[in-house]
Amino acid sequence: MADVVQHKRPKNFKNSWWWPTSLAGVAVVAFRGCWHRKMSWPIGMRGYSYQVCLSCGVKRLFDEATFSAYGSFRYELEQLVSTQVSTQESSRQKSTAMAELRPPAS
Repeated sequence: MADVVQHKRPKNFKNSWWWPTSLAGVAVVAFRGCWHRKMSWPIGMRGYSYQVCLSCGVKRLFDEATFSAYGSFRYELEQLVSTQVSTQESSRQKSTAMAELRPPAS
């Protein structure tokens, strides 16, 4: 009654996951974790765009103007936004400090 279905892989099938065969390979996998290769399309929320890793769920900010991801990886969107806001404020403070150091135009 219950026939076993056997799926055959194509001859040119490449497995997307490699298993380390040496102690060094095991150490790299253990310490590195997810490589974040499969990222979602940009998602917009609260005025920010971000991408999500489909393997582990970590988030990264996304710039729609340049169509590229930037910043660090975080699991919580609030942490990403707070990091972005603090980075913008520090860059604004640096630019105003540099403007104050410039000699006045004659």
